Amino acid sequence: MNAVLATSRAELFRLRKWPAVWVIGGAWLVLNIIFVYIFNYLSYVDGSGFAAGTPKELLLERLLPAGVPVGLAQGTPMFGGAIMLTLGALATGSGFGWGTWKTAFTQGRGRLSVLAGTVAGLAAVVLTVVLATLVVDLGISTAVALAEGQALVFPPVGEVLRAVAGALLVLGMWVSAGVALGTLSRSPALAVGLGVVWVLAVENLLRGVAGALDWLTPVTDLLPGSVAGSVVAALGATPVSQGGAPGVVDTLTAWPAVGMACAYALAFAALTVWLVRRRDVS
Repeated sequence: MNAVLATSRAELFRLRKWPAVWVIGGAWLVLNIIFVYIFNYLSYVDGSGFAAGTPKELLLERLLPAGVPVGLAQGTPMFGGAIMLTLGALATGSGFGWGTWKTAFTQGRGRLSVLAGTVAGLAAVVLTVVLATLVVDLGISTAVALAEGQALVFPPVGEVLRAVAGALLVLGMWVSAGVALGTLSRSPALAVGLGVVWVLAVENLLRGVAGALDWLTPVTDLLPGSVAGSVVAALGATPVSQGGAPGVVDTLTAWPAVGMACAYALAFAALTVWLVRRRDVS
């Protein structure tokens, strides 16, 4: 346990000083602000553009504090997934190119203790990003409500906690996938490329093909992106087929989606552990 705590502190220090982490967290916040608030507000003001065809009342409802839980989670299946997968891939894949894994594994700490420290550091980053997003969303939605003369009705604490838990689950699953890819490929560039292409392109193409091939539908319904989208849909986000955010689908109900997301996160973690224990790091 002391070894895990020591490596966790070291990893948190490394991640806090690493510019890539700040860029990744900032990119997520910017995307969240643009797609959840700026585009919807511009559409609300002029009645056209990004959300054309959506009633103005619904647009305004998404912008108010009561809509924060859905806004917090709706971008996590696709954009948040790609960003956090990149974080996980960089955190582990870069260690092989820089030689930091070899150094860490030969300093007396066990391999699993070092890996546990990395995972703990990444978990802290994900939690910080989600909580920062929540604070930013509450601030922006409150400003919109005051500017539009709307009553300040904040969401129930239970809804906020469910949204935070859902976002953590989805982003944690994608970080776990990134960690596994980075460890498998030993190359941050290759891991990031493969992961981002899968999240942004491959799954969407497969879902499109499944519309013509019925036998493929049960497979695509259980892919990581579909599972993540179903978790978010269970939190109240509108599926993309009904004009909602990209990546949000309703192929699974709430608890099966949560169970599959946990299973994927554990499977990716198990693969990483197996690779770290069995392979040479040179």
